[in-house]
Amino acid sequence: MKTLPLLVAMTLGLTAVTAQAAEHTVAMKNTGAEGMMVFEPAVLNVAVGDTVKFVPTDMAHNSQSVDTLKPAGSASWVGAINEPVTVTIDKEGVYVYQCAPHAMMGMVGVVVAGKPVNLEQVKADSKALTATFMMNQTRLDDYLAQVK
Repeated sequence: MKTLPLLVAMTLGLTAVTAQAAEHTVAMKNTGAEGMMVFEPAVLNVAVGDTVKFVPTDMAHNSQSVDTLKPAGSASWVGAINEPVTVTIDKEGVYVYQCAPHAMMGMVGVVVAGKPVNLEQVKADSKALTATFMMNQTRLDDYLAQVK
């Protein structure tokens, strides 16, 4: 008979963990506070288990993770053009993402889940991506400088 109280306690504990997860929204824009072709907010702090919904407020945008600039073993994502995509953040660390059609314009963003355990690696590895930017060449470096 002690199994039932234990089962109830475990269920309540799981419900409490699930209830704490938050949903964050990032807009994909042609023009924003940081200039042309931006995600807002550009740097987002979340908890592991939170979801991030990327919403195209202007046409011809998507959100996709940059596989070389995210925590090892974390899930990747690729959103369709002009479609919202919701991502559950599954590992602690720094995630860099981009809009594929506008990556060369420096349309990138950063999600930080918990502690930025891979920040130095992401900074080092980001040089290959920023070398492809035709404009906003310092945007990703500026965003990563905000991560503490």
